[in-house]
Amino acid sequence: MPKLVISLTDSKIKSAISMQKKTFEKNIKLSDGGGLYLLLDKKGGAYWRFDYMRPYSKKRATLALGVYPRCTLAAARAKREEFRLLLSQCVDPCEQKPKSQDSTKSKLKNLFRTIADEYRKTEELEPSTQRRNQFIWNKLYTSIGDYSVDEITPSQILDVCRLYERQGKTDSAKRMRSKASQVFRYAIALGLCQFNVADQISGILKVGKTKHRAAITDEQMLGQLLRNINKNIGRGDITIDYAVKILPHVFVRPGELRAAKWADIDFENKTWRYTPPKTKNQTALQHIVPLSDQVLKLFQELYQVTRHSEYCFISMRNRNKTISESTINKRLKQYGFENGETTGHGFRATARTLLDEVLKFPIERIEQQLAHQVRDIHGRAYNRTKYLEERTVMMQSWSDYLDKLMDIEL
Repeated sequence: MPKLVISLTDSKIKSAISMQKKTFEKNIKLSDGGGLYLLLDKKGGAYWRFDYMRPYSKKRATLALGVYPRCTLAAARAKREEFRLLLSQCVDPCEQKPKSQDSTKSKLKNLFRTIADEYRKTEELEPSTQRRNQFIWNKLYTSIGDYSVDEITPSQILDVCRLYERQGKTDSAKRMRSKASQVFRYAIALGLCQFNVADQISGILKVGKTKHRAAITDEQMLGQLLRNINKNIGRGDITIDYAVKILPHVFVRPGELRAAKWADIDFENKTWRYTPPKTKNQTALQHIVPLSDQVLKLFQELYQVTRHSEYCFISMRNRNKTISESTINKRLKQYGFENGETTGHGFRATARTLLDEVLKFPIERIEQQLAHQVRDIHGRAYNRTKYLEERTVMMQSWSDYLDKLMDIEL
């Protein structure tokens, strides 16, 4: 006749644990029947165990189920029933358990969020770009982050993109699709999925109207802006004064000007050489800005102020940092022009238009000086060191032209 086992209760378990802590004599087994028992050790620990006979070898085996009370009595019983069902099918729970764990790990590894995190580590982006992209990643993680990449459908990607498309945020929608596509391409390369479902909706999203950076191309207005810049010097950090005076002459990206280093300024040869962050991962070629006499003089004056720093345009409030990202645009708004009429980046469009239409310089040299990739008639990209003499003449002519506009007060 089989031995009668009285089922455990939480009160019985707690009472037994309390007694065990007082005696600490030996390990105690509290049986719940069906192979399940709670092991109370000499140190006061309580551990669920399941004893069973292996299907083919008929050898005794024991599985650890968890620690009481984190693993409750009900949870331990559920695991026991799961294992007993496997045994009835001649499946050894000891062999099945690692398979289950592997499956769980595999699912976690294939989550969109996990793969995206891994992919992002391979990107070489500027901190400002990373911050701008964080919004996009947050939205993707919220919508599809916990789905396996091989289970995500094109409609899921489309639904989340259209949430922003309906709000008129077509650029955000396009960037979300683009970032999702990059993750799927990475997952395909790793063999985690077969299809890039984000690419399948590329032609469905609306195309928003391109908003060009505000730029002044009228000579009278440009002359007025230059006069305002010179009249209002001294309204804040002196390094900002120099930044807004130099930027129209060199028409580089504002972020590149802010990050200018003294080590890159060659006073003797009148050049500024640096690698644009936007293209350093593609070409890693230096961009050369010939310095006109006017710009060279401004850099020489600024050198007397910030020469002890690595950077040219440091913040006078915190000499360990450069002037902030929005500083130049904020300063330009103080010069009497309506919001949006001009921006720091807009000087690039200003120079491109007037150098071409008024000063009649070849568009290829202008594009080259803008650090754009320019190809010759054979489709080969010009080296950035080519045509330096012609570009030096062009940059001096541009500074002389700006001085002329500034002197003509109507």
